[in-house]
This record gives sequence, structure tokens and C-alpha cells, in this order.
Amino acid sequence: MSTPETALDYLEQQIPSLSAAAVDVAYWQALASGQTVLISEEGGIYQAFPDGTRQLVKTTEKPLSVPVGTRVRIP
Repeated sequence: MSTPETALDYLEQQIPSLSAAAVDVAYWQALASGQTVLISEEGGIYQAFPDGTRQLVKTTEKPLSVPVGTRVRIP
């Protein structure tokens, strides 16, 4: 039998996959209700429409990759 601490550790490990699933569900529910959704991919921000089309809203710069623990000042 597992201890409550072991059970809690297991549940905490599930948070990333559960949150990813929740975002996917929210995305599809928004489109199914006739709303548009903003998504970021391929160097831009796109507006996704329920009919499957996408429109570029804004181009973005390349993602900034920094080591963990580095402080970055965003102007």
C-alpha cells in the first residue's frame, strides 16, 4: 500500500499531462461553439476559425532560449 506522500507525488507528476489535455479540450470547445482562438506557431500568432481556416494576426520573433535560472529583462 502506498503512503499519502507517495500518492501525492504521483498526482503531482500528472499535472503537466492533465493541463495539456485541459488546454486541448478548451481549444476544441471554443471552436465548436463558433468562437475563434489565437494560437502561436511557425513564427506568428494566428487566429483559428471554426471552419478550419487561419489568419495571421502578427509575426513574432524567434523564441528566446535561456538556461534555467537566468533572469531576462523584458522591456
